[in-house]
Amino acid sequence: MGENTGIVLTEAVYYILLSLTKPLHGYGIMQKIEEMTDGRLIVSAGTLYGAINTLLDRGWIVQHATAEDSRRKEYVITDEGRTVVAKELERLRELVANGEAIL
Repeated sequence: MGENTGIVLTEAVYYILLSLTKPLHGYGIMQKIEEMTDGRLIVSAGTLYGAINTLLDRGWIVQHATAEDSRRKEYVITDEGRTVVAKELERLRELVANGEAIL
């Protein structure tokens, strides 16, 4: 598939990244995903925080500068994270197009 680095996102990671186009804290991310999927996908706290740590390590999200007295950490997607989501969207479009063409 050309330049795609072979990264395939899980559905949860895909939606976490999509939800972070604006800064959100963990509970806000879970709510946004539930809203985007009409309740079909519920991300548990364990899954979410494990994914957040991985995404931070990969540089796909960063902790957003919030008020120092805030106990809630907010996160936001990086340019690299946006690129990863865009490539995943391309991959998903190809999957759908091929499936529709065959079925």
